[in-house]
Amino acid sequence: MNLAAAANENLATISNVLIYSAMAVYVLAFGAHLAEWVLGGRSKVGRTAAALTERPAGQAGAASAPAVQVTGRGGTTVLERPRVVTRGAAGSRDVPDGPGAAGGDEGGDLYGRIAVSLTTLAFLLHAGGVLTRALSVERAPWGNMYEFSTTFSMVVVGSYLALLLAKKPVRWLGLPLVTTVLLDLGLAVSVLYTESDQLVPALDSYWLWIHVSCAIISGGVFYLGAVATVLFLFRDRYEAKLAAPEGKQPGAFADSVLSRLPAAATLDKFAYRVNALVFPLWTFTIIAGAIWAEAAWGRYWGWDPKEVWSFITWVAYAGYLHARATAGWKGRKAAYIALAAFACFLFNYYGVNIFVTGKHSYAGV
Repeated sequence: MNLAAAANENLATISNVLIYSAMAVYVLAFGAHLAEWVLGGRSKVGRTAAALTERPAGQAGAASAPAVQVTGRGGTTVLERPRVVTRGAAGSRDVPDGPGAAGGDEGGDLYGRIAVSLTTLAFLLHAGGVLTRALSVERAPWGNMYEFSTTFSMVVVGSYLALLLAKKPVRWLGLPLVTTVLLDLGLAVSVLYTESDQLVPALDSYWLWIHVSCAIISGGVFYLGAVATVLFLFRDRYEAKLAAPEGKQPGAFADSVLSRLPAAATLDKFAYRVNALVFPLWTFTIIAGAIWAEAAWGRYWGWDPKEVWSFITWVAYAGYLHARATAGWKGRKAAYIALAAFACFLFNYYGVNIFVTGKHSYAGV
């Protein structure tokens, strides 16, 4: 690579325009997702399932619920409610999903489909902005914090859309995902923005493509797990209140919002699966970084702050997965460990890059 080559300012400008355009469409997608949650019907199946989770001792088992009538333009359709799995002796709440944020409501489903379409359009603009940024300097588009942030949020949205394309019922992720992507891009273009330029010599390596791309993908999937974990904590408490005596029922606002989420056990399982899926890639990310460090600085490990916090993040996620696999931890205890692990990842990115000086000080801010 020719480090003396000047950046293509036209492509850099196009990249900026595409990123701002993507943000504008993400705002529209946010509005559509919000309309789905506010104007769509509540998830009657999911709420009933949660309400029936509590059973007296010795009576844990399955219960069936009556059919649901859904009225649409074509008339009234009778849907059979799924079997409700009640709370077992271990205290799990393995109940089926409700139909999602739309609650089986035709209008809410329309808003949801519009939101997904707008999110897809925003993602294409977003990806175009990342691509033209790379073309403007003829290198990987993650040489500083601005580029890392824009690419990271692109991977997050891409992962979400890939799950939808695979027919996974994850539309409940849409609203928190679009919200945080807007925050990430807003921070990137206002605080972290760096002019399109060439790399510092230490980063001029093919390992930039391997090591940093793996870190971005790992972080994007860890993010999905963290969102599911936070929602699980709210939904789990909501289900506990539904199963409690009449005087401890959830408030109207909580009931309106949380009844639209999947069952707590489903959210817990989703978070565990995505974290377990990407953990080997995070392990490889650290190994690849060590190999690159040896090539760049003549040592595999030097206890640089970035290396230390990458390892701390690995230990935290390893502890979470170990607890789930061997100690049988599920629910809130495991959720707190998972959130602590993701907090370590965030500090490793923002805190170490901005506030700590080390060999990885390439923030560009």
